[in-house]
Amino acid sequence: METGTPVVEEGFVDVEQSGVLPPCHSMRSRRSASVVPARNHEKLTGLIRREDRTRPPSSYCVKFESFETMAKLVTNNGDKYESRPFSVGGYNWTLIIYPNQNKPVGSGGFVSMYVRIDNSTLIANPRDVYAEITFLTYRSTTDKWHFLQETDAQRFHLFRQEWGQLLFLEIAYYKNPSTAGYIFNGGQSVFGVDILVSDPFKEWEVFSYDENIRDPITDWKLTRFSTRNLDSYTSEPFSSGGRNWVLKVYPNGVGAATGNSLSLYLLSASNEKGYVKAKLRVIDQKGSSHVEKQVDGWPNATENGWGYEKFIPLVDIKDTSKGFLVFDTLKVEVEILSFSKTDSL
Repeated sequence: METGTPVVEEGFVDVEQSGVLPPCHSMRSRRSASVVPARNHEKLTGLIRREDRTRPPSSYCVKFESFETMAKLVTNNGDKYESRPFSVGGYNWTLIIYPNQNKPVGSGGFVSMYVRIDNSTLIANPRDVYAEITFLTYRSTTDKWHFLQETDAQRFHLFRQEWGQLLFLEIAYYKNPSTAGYIFNGGQSVFGVDILVSDPFKEWEVFSYDENIRDPITDWKLTRFSTRNLDSYTSEPFSSGGRNWVLKVYPNGVGAATGNSLSLYLLSASNEKGYVKAKLRVIDQKGSSHVEKQVDGWPNATENGWGYEKFIPLVDIKDTSKGFLVFDTLKVEVEILSFSKTDSL
């Protein structure tokens, strides 16, 4: 069952007769923190945090009317108390509490707390489940929750269904109610757990660099060049290397080139950003003295493309002996050598 508040389980208690509202229902939030290294024999991978907070458990809560009675009764049940199944993050879980000395082996004089993910929910959805686990117990003398949390998310799967803290808190604290405060109201105790399941990512991208370009060379002829009066002209889209591109020309220049040079750019037709290596040319239509400049980098901020403001002086274009303007037609060309790609999967 999925709820917005933690489930409270009453162990060995008649709620109506007790008349005591479990402290799981307190919703104040303030905490004092400390971070300590994990003990080697706890087999933890990172740091564990011991803190006190007023906010109650967010996932599940177990209240024992008598901790002492529960500890005696579970000796016939593997020395552990197992909660009813509860649902968090689309999976069923069980909270397990070991209240007795050296149970499980290695716990010494500590209460141990574990959670187990239901095998059936893993079979129905066979993938790794990552969850941040925090174990808590209520302390009446401070009206706070003492908790223990490892800073790393834990990985659960079909072959690792259970994880917990072997050394959660000394058993002696539950046998000295007058000072410790973990036993209150004549023997009651409360334990809880936060389980935060991390959703796996659903979208990702792959970055690659293509140096084997199909159809690398494209040319574009601008007829009636001398009579063009717009600031800029853009070619029809063309395909090269499986991507669509356009060429953009400023016949009278742009920016610092205005009035003195032609500006020439290569743009992505779909406005994709990436690394591009290409050669831009203004073709000598009478010989082979082409003006060629190479672009090699990420798109510039002005045009979101690759090119030059000052590509070729206008005086050179107008000089008919240089062969750039023939029958009032200017021919530009691009040879795309390589470019990066980012594909969504």
